[in-house]
Amino acid sequence: MKAVLFDLDGVLVDACDWHYDALNRALKDVVNYTIDRDSHDKIYNGIPTLTKLSILKEMGIIREEDFTEISDRKQWYTIQVINDFCTESVSKISLMKLLKAEGYKLGCVTNSIRKTAELMLERSGILEYMDVVITNEDSVNHKPHPEQYIQALVILNTLPENAIIVEDSPKGLQAARLTGSRVFQVKNSTEVTKELFKDKL
Repeated sequence: MKAVLFDLDGVLVDACDWHYDALNRALKDVVNYTIDRDSHDKIYNGIPTLTKLSILKEMGIIREEDFTEISDRKQWYTIQVINDFCTESVSKISLMKLLKAEGYKLGCVTNSIRKTAELMLERSGILEYMDVVITNEDSVNHKPHPEQYIQALVILNTLPENAIIVEDSPKGLQAARLTGSRVFQVKNSTEVTKELFKDKL
């Protein structure tokens, strides 16, 4: 094995609720609508904001003219909550140091935009260990399509069979498995520790 690729939300940082709350606050501001938790978990979790807005447009809940204002507000709320709640993760830093010492190339592949992705990684203390960060701004197709993971593997000059991907959501797991890489499935970021790799490798 030569590379380890990590999803971000729910794997390196438990930020799924942050994105959910930020989008709902933006939707409430602009169109007085919120997404219930069950619908979020079944339909919207793990996909880019613009894809979520497109679904809401098809449902007749928002207009395309609302996209920019909702996206801008969601981004502002997300940055606020990251600054308030995202802190240095001793366990993740320890894991990254171990993997680097073992000679692994490391990457993060996320459906988040680059600004919030890098902010979360930086505040968690692990951005400096990443050899590549792929966001939804870097690809045409997003999870559950494997394109983002394939991009990362190409940049790291690593074959799929020589890579491990760590994912939590159904859409992310589908994307990871379609690459042909080895996949570690986790429930949340608390499982992503040195022990996870010691147990599986």
